Amino acid sequence: MGLRLLQGKASTLNYRFMKEIKSSWFPLLLGLIILVVILGQLLFSSAMVKDEVLIPVAGNPADEWQAPDLNRLPDNGEGKMIRYGHELISNTSLFFGPKGSIATITNGMNCVNCHIDAGARSFGGSFSAVASMYPQYRNRSGRIESIEFRVNDCMIRSLNGKPIDSASNEMQAIVAYLKWIGKDVPKNKKPAGAGLEDIPFLDRAADPERGRQVFNSHCISCHGQNGQGMLSHDSSFYLYPPLWGPNSFNVSAGLYRISRVASFVRNNMPYGRATHDSPILTNEESWDVAAYVVSQPRPEKFFPEDWPKIETKVIDYPFGPYADKFSETQHKYGPFKPIKQEADAKK
Repeated sequence: MGLRLLQGKASTLNYRFMKEIKSSWFPLLLGLIILVVILGQLLFSSAMVKDEVLIPVAGNPADEWQAPDLNRLPDNGEGKMIRYGHELISNTSLFFGPKGSIATITNGMNCVNCHIDAGARSFGGSFSAVASMYPQYRNRSGRIESIEFRVNDCMIRSLNGKPIDSASNEMQAIVAYLKWIGKDVPKNKKPAGAGLEDIPFLDRAADPERGRQVFNSHCISCHGQNGQGMLSHDSSFYLYPPLWGPNSFNVSAGLYRISRVASFVRNNMPYGRATHDSPILTNEESWDVAAYVVSQPRPEKFFPEDWPKIETKVIDYPFGPYADKFSETQHKYGPFKPIKQEADAKK
């Protein structure tokens, strides 16, 4: 009897055990399957990431220029001179502006306003080709220009000021910087992105009214509704430069040409967001906002010696006389394709 009871209890326990196993095997098996699937996903994803990392990225063009590192300059006389040149270009107004420590001979703008990152950014007024291309003959002056001559051209036009002494320590520092930043470019070579690129012409004239709308949408936060820029707290320099008005570049500056403004805007504006590879504004918007900017009043300073051969005038130079039949208005705003076609036919 006792044996039967023990056997009965054993059978009951065995039955319960088997029942528990049967009731739990499915969740366990399901859990194992899910675990295997997850591990498989992870391993597959890791392999994909590895494969993606191993995919070769298209290299930079052989002639793509990179500015040398200012921080690697030696702490010697040459290095200090180059750094001083960089400082003069970056903070021109502190030295030569209305409250300049050396002289008060400019409008308060800085060279860096037109030459982003002190000329280190391609397509942003880059200085990459200055050392390799100067001295050079330029049609505007009708002469061979030195680097010093070109620097002073900017002083009297873009900064609407006066020239500085070519033998001064400041000029020599600027020249030293310009030669250093382009030191890796072979002589007579011009890297892609040097200066400002030529962007495609429109099939119509650029429209200042359309440009005003673009300006109001994208530009007033930095340059103000009246285009007068934003001064520092002590008014010693501009945080954002004036685009027109008494303290902006004058009508003889290269940037007064609509194609130069349009190119600068297309590749660099809004500042901090647009790049050559990822522009914010369309080609049309760039031309139209450039038209709006150059339609506004600014200092008038003319140089009678400019363009001694009128047939060499660039097609968007806004002042006559010209060697063609097109008006000043068309030379200023376009359409430019007919002008270029006629000019090309004469070559």
